[in-house]
Amino acid sequence: MTPNLSRLCFIFNPISGTNRNFDLQGLLNQVLSKDYALHYEIRPTQYAGHAEELAREAAAQGYGIVVAVGGDGTVNEVGRGLLGTGAAMAVLPRGSGNGLARHLGIPLRPEAAVALLRRPRVLPIDVGRLNGRPFFCTAGLGFDAHVSRCFAEAGTRGLSTYVRVALREYQRYRPCPVEITLGDKHIQTDCYVLAFANAAQYGNNAYIAPLADIRDGLLDVCLINQLPFTRAIRVAYGLAAGNLPTSGAADYHTAQTVHVRAEQALGFHLDGDYAGDATDFTVALEPLALPVVVGEGFEVK
Repeated sequence: MTPNLSRLCFIFNPISGTNRNFDLQGLLNQVLSKDYALHYEIRPTQYAGHAEELAREAAAQGYGIVVAVGGDGTVNEVGRGLLGTGAAMAVLPRGSGNGLARHLGIPLRPEAAVALLRRPRVLPIDVGRLNGRPFFCTAGLGFDAHVSRCFAEAGTRGLSTYVRVALREYQRYRPCPVEITLGDKHIQTDCYVLAFANAAQYGNNAYIAPLADIRDGLLDVCLINQLPFTRAIRVAYGLAAGNLPTSGAADYHTAQTVHVRAEQALGFHLDGDYAGDATDFTVALEPLALPVVVGEGFEVK
């Protein structure tokens, strides 16, 4: 059954972002109230994992578009709840990084992001899974997952806090030996960072895989085995400039499925949120598994 795109449910994480006085109802009244064909409702989250429950419930009630109002963690929860339902996900970015929103061409200005929903352009995107758990933007093992855990414990949010935590932990973190299987390739190496990119960036325009295509059925895999100071400078510049694949500071591969075995428990993240640790990992991609609202400038490759 074709989803009814005129029925919108906004799943609102009230603690996302730095502006806790964000008036979502006022914004929707301002941008959408004159379009009488639209029906919209706001449902705030109350605890971790609630957005997934609310999204699944909204899809079952016939909402054709479910809007994640929050950061990449909220987006991940809403996306999980919508998988297999046929409802489309939209994003009103309110987080620190907004990686998926940026990749999809969603404006960061709230009024412009909401305005897209008046005449939504919906396309399906690939969905990654790490040990069965979905991610939509990036997942990874090693240092970035370790920083995600420390960032969550930092007490404050924002780019400045993330940079401070990353610099502190860089002095402490040591790589872990791993065995990686990508198709018929077998690699034994150290892992400082092993990133699985469905989209191009972590967020904040930090491009871990600038060539990634979120609709091509492939993961872009970025491996950094060691990170001495001189290489760390090249990696930082490559992330900002979007030229990390040509910098020589990281190795890149593409694959539909990746298997990793680590010599010791290794932390992992899903869309920037620390998700635990393990020694065995299977990462796979489901092609075009989730319909999403994209921005006007999003290019179909």
